[in-house]
Amino acid sequence: MEAKPDARALWSLSYGLYIVTSAFGEKSNGQVANTVIQVTSEPPRIAVALNKENYTHELASGSSVFAVSVLAEDTPLEFIGRFGFRSGRDFDKLEGVAYEKGATGCPCVLEHAVSVFEGKVFASVDAGTHTVFFADLVGGRVLSDAKPLTYAEYRNRKGKVPKRAPTFHQE
Repeated sequence: MEAKPDARALWSLSYGLYIVTSAFGEKSNGQVANTVIQVTSEPPRIAVALNKENYTHELASGSSVFAVSVLAEDTPLEFIGRFGFRSGRDFDKLEGVAYEKGATGCPCVLEHAVSVFEGKVFASVDAGTHTVFFADLVGGRVLSDAKPLTYAEYRNRKGKVPKRAPTFHQE
């Protein structure tokens, strides 16, 4: 019998904390994500993993576009919680939040963001509970020279992890 991997080994992986948004038709939504990576530099490509049960996943699947806002280290936990613990199917997560519509039509959250960028999906991979969307970078800009928020810092501040997050584990 093969030994089961110690899940704690994965806790040492480094992540950032992001707001990923998408829009499809007249609908838009955003969610917290920690799995956003640069895939290539030429052409510039990124990837994001979204839980299949999340509303943002539904919109990104329909529109093949998304935007990412890199959160600043001093982002309040309440702001992060707004995008991470309730469904956008139940309330408008973007109401009262500073954002602008980007080139893809996705809302780019400006509030507490270090930078924003947008992607047009060219491929996706089914990863079980999540889909990994691969996208060509079609826009982006730096908003601040503030330090980006890491997932480790978020956890140090006693930030909670939703059950649908790829890094969720029972305490």
